[in-house]
Amino acid sequence: MSAPWLHIVGIGEDGMDGLSAQAQKLVGEAEVIVGGDRHHTLAPNVTAKRIAWPSPFDAMIEEIKSHKGRRVVVLVTGDPLWFSVGSRIIRGIPKEEVVFHPQLSAFQFASCRMGWSLADVETLTVHGRAAEQIIPWFAPDQRILLLTKDASSPGTVARLLTERGYGPSKLTVLAALGGPNEARFDGVAEDWDRTVPDFHVLAVEIIAGPDAQVLPRTGLPDDVFTHDGKITKRTARALALAKLVPVRDGMLLDVGCGCGSIAIEWMRGAPEARAIGIEPQEKRRVMAEENAVKLGAPKFQLVNGTAPEALAGLPVPDAVFIGGGISRATIEACMDALKPHGRLVAHAVTLESEAVLLETFNAHGGELQRMSTETAEPVGPFHGWKPSMTVTQWAWAKKP
Repeated sequence: MSAPWLHIVGIGEDGMDGLSAQAQKLVGEAEVIVGGDRHHTLAPNVTAKRIAWPSPFDAMIEEIKSHKGRRVVVLVTGDPLWFSVGSRIIRGIPKEEVVFHPQLSAFQFASCRMGWSLADVETLTVHGRAAEQIIPWFAPDQRILLLTKDASSPGTVARLLTERGYGPSKLTVLAALGGPNEARFDGVAEDWDRTVPDFHVLAVEIIAGPDAQVLPRTGLPDDVFTHDGKITKRTARALALAKLVPVRDGMLLDVGCGCGSIAIEWMRGAPEARAIGIEPQEKRRVMAEENAVKLGAPKFQLVNGTAPEALAGLPVPDAVFIGGGISRATIEACMDALKPHGRLVAHAVTLESEAVLLETFNAHGGELQRMSTETAEPVGPFHGWKPSMTVTQWAWAKKP
């Protein structure tokens, strides 16, 4: 095992003066310093060779490795392992070879400036990511601290809030925290028009207007999805998600995804959860993509094809949902693809598909259920129960 040789130092707006004595010594004696332009500016009086972040970032890992044996420091903002490059670096360089020297994070600074307990707020980022991914956290009285992309981010967040009925929400831009140029800009989402610096943290206090869209993370109403009638209905979807078990950074394959309802709720159900939908019909892929953006799952990926052939080359999943195109070959291919402890859920509404699930249940065990729901609907001046199609569900977990 190699000894530590790479030091990742968090630096704030107060520059070298804000570093610990140990961190100051490391930066001052470094032979190579890697960082963005802003980081290099914050550490001006050093003689090290300076290297800027490349694009794509993957090239930087090899660049850093090439200097092993020298005194190498990577400068980052605040906490190197909180929405920062530290986590990416230790995916390419063994963590035993890296030493982290954290500074106060932007979230810690912002929570203190706002007087908010950090334990009671959501800490999110749209830096390098689609802003729509914060939508699942929109709820009355929720507080969010957000790392942003640039000066345009507050306006984007204000629009997303307003479109969903949260126009009265309070937005606060906290710029250059802890430095001599620290500044604050306050406003309301529905009439946000402030000009702010690129480098800032956005604090959002969500306030519901009279038409606010209050949605659960999972178990969404059917009418929030654009669909052509072929959709896994809310009750069946909720039971499927309970057995698929969304987990942080987990990968779901949604086979025959239709309008994307299962995959989208999987992604809403856990932070950084990912999903790939396999769907042969273009019109449904278009609907699924639209649903993903408006419901806060913009990273949802779609594949044109049918299983089992379309499974080739896809990432190893933590869970698989089969909602269309059920066959014994597809089920067995999905079972093989799963990670150990992976979960598979399949739904059938036709007798032929149900027969496949019964055969699979007899061969592999698992859990077999039938779901039938009835909804009150108008019958003239009165109401009566209207049954939905019965859904047969087979659920199975892969043992190590």
